[in-house]
Amino acid sequence: MCVDDDKTILMSLRAQLRYCLGSEFCYEVAESAEEAWEVINEIFESGDHLAVVISDCLMPKVKGDEFLIAVHEKYPKVVKMMLTGHADEEVIDRVNKKANLAACLTKPWSKEKLVNTIKLALVDK
Repeated sequence: MCVDDDKTILMSLRAQLRYCLGSEFCYEVAESAEEAWEVINEIFESGDHLAVVISDCLMPKVKGDEFLIAVHEKYPKVVKMMLTGHADEEVIDRVNKKANLAACLTKPWSKEKLVNTIKLALVDK
């Protein structure tokens, strides 16, 4: 699942992930933490599994760091990643400690680095 308030980034992420990781996964997107929780709840209620959440940091209402920490509290086995252009070290350190952040990548991102980071995080899981 990818969470970002910029729809263009979401579409780009979904297309890149689908192209690189194939049809083994379902790729969900949400434009806010609130929308992401709706999708996450649907996923778990249907009996499916959520492998990875990639979230921007600066979003309206609920910030990405708060969202990832909340995801970790409810679903600690889900891999959490931040993809942002605006996170300071203090925020990243806090999410690392409170949400077991697998990685923090910066925008613009490298498709190869993003995909390799996801693959490594899933293997380590």
